[in-house]
Formats: sequence, C-alpha cells, structure tokens
Amino acid sequence: MPPQPTPDPLELDEVTRAFYLRAMHLLEDADVPYMVGGAYSLAHHAGIVRHTKDLDLFVRRDDRFRALEVLEKQGGYRTEMVFPHWLGKAFDTDAFVDIIFGSGNGLCPVDEEWFAHAVDGTALGRPAKLCPAEEIIWSKAFIQERERFDGADIAHVIQARGHALDWSRLCRRFHGHERVLLSHVLMFGYIYPAEREQVPTWVMTSLYDAIRAERPAKDARLCRGTFLSRQQYLPDVRKRGYRDARLAPTGKMNPDEVAHWTAAIGTIR
Repeated sequence: MPPQPTPDPLELDEVTRAFYLRAMHLLEDADVPYMVGGAYSLAHHAGIVRHTKDLDLFVRRDDRFRALEVLEKQGGYRTEMVFPHWLGKAFDTDAFVDIIFGSGNGLCPVDEEWFAHAVDGTALGRPAKLCPAEEIIWSKAFIQERERFDGADIAHVIQARGHALDWSRLCRRFHGHERVLLSHVLMFGYIYPAEREQVPTWVMTSLYDAIRAERPAKDARLCRGTFLSRQQYLPDVRKRGYRDARLAPTGKMNPDEVAHWTAAIGTIR
C-alpha cells in the first residue's frame, strides 16, 4: 500500500522549498540515510498540522559529519556544527535545514532503531521516511522548558497511535527514566479520560513496578532536572550545590558541551 500523503505543514516560498528538496536529494545521492521529523512526522502520526518554516532531517550520529560535508561540498551550502553533541545546520541565505543526530540533553541519540522503525510518508510532496512515533515520544518527553513544553505533542501521538505503538520498545527507551514516561501517560489519561485504554494497563503496571524497585539515590545532591530543562535548574547546579545529571556517570555530556548548550539559551532558532 503506498504511503498516505502527509498534510504539508510548511508554508514556504519556492526558493526555500527548492533548497529543502535539493538537500534531501543530495543526501540520497550520497547514500546518507535520513528521516524527516519535526512538523512532518507530527502531522503524519497525530494529524496535527503545525505551520513552520523548518525542515528537520534526522541522521545517525555516525553520519553527522558526512551529511554536513555533502551539503557543503556538493550543494555549496554553508554548514555549521552548531552543537557537537546533537545538532548541525545547513544554510541557504535565511533558510536552513537542521541535521539532527541526538537530543539537547544528550539522552536520545539517533541510532539504528530509529531507522529500523521509520515509517513511509511524504514530505514536501514526495515520498520520505519519517521518524517513528515511539522515538518522537522518547525525544519530546524531556522537552520541558519554560518557553517550550512538548507534552501536548506526546498526548496527541498517543491519542492517535496508542493502540499501535510498540510499548515494549518505548518502555525500554525510558529505562532509568520511567518516571518521565509515567508522568506523560498519567497526564494522557487526564487529558482524554474516555480514551485511557490507548495506554495498555500493563504499561502502567510496568512503570510503577520499575519505580517501586528503584534503589535509594547514591548521590544525595543529584539534580536530574537539567535533563528536562537546560535553564530552569541552573540555580540548583550553580548555586545550591547539586550535581548536574547530564555529566558522567549519569549523563552523556561533557562540561564543554553543557557550557556551550547553556550559553546559547535564548539564541537558537
């Protein structure tokens, strides 16, 4: 069965549309696998059409440099590794393509499973692989900034796809962070009280069991709030003596990456 057309969430001028399409073709011609995420994947999975001017292309972490190199050398576009732990960009005057290979908190690398479960859809009027719903939930669950909270996106995906989600894989993605997933599925039941069955009962039981089995924290001054917001818990790690969970051994970021990500607060587009 051919992929169903995805509602087009982008309001683009022809120059920008041509840039985005060419970027996709360049990666394909160079055999750099990618998936389209952002507004296109949300429109496909949840039917929520959010008008935006961004194009998010997700690549494996191991392909991040090659993707930017192709867009620069073959396409002639200016590129920048904006945040070395998760995001690069390719620019054509004022327009840009995001090359995403992880998440701002360092917890959600784009790995083989993203591609193994990518779905067929359309983007910019042409067939494209789209990010899987489970990984969309995984990466969005930790976005809880003061100016941006992606919980509604997660609720909409569960409302539309809960019956078909690979809940086992999703729960595995949240290993060690079960409380975060539980918070979202609990809120889903509050938001859609007549559709609570979209979250299987065993999922709730499994999450509660994992939380009950948690061992006492070894580090009494650990703050995991920085996984959720890069700004709102800075007072804890800067002035109140808490350790930033993004750093080893609990996280995957190094001090330079944390400093670079923090310094860009309020500037990233």
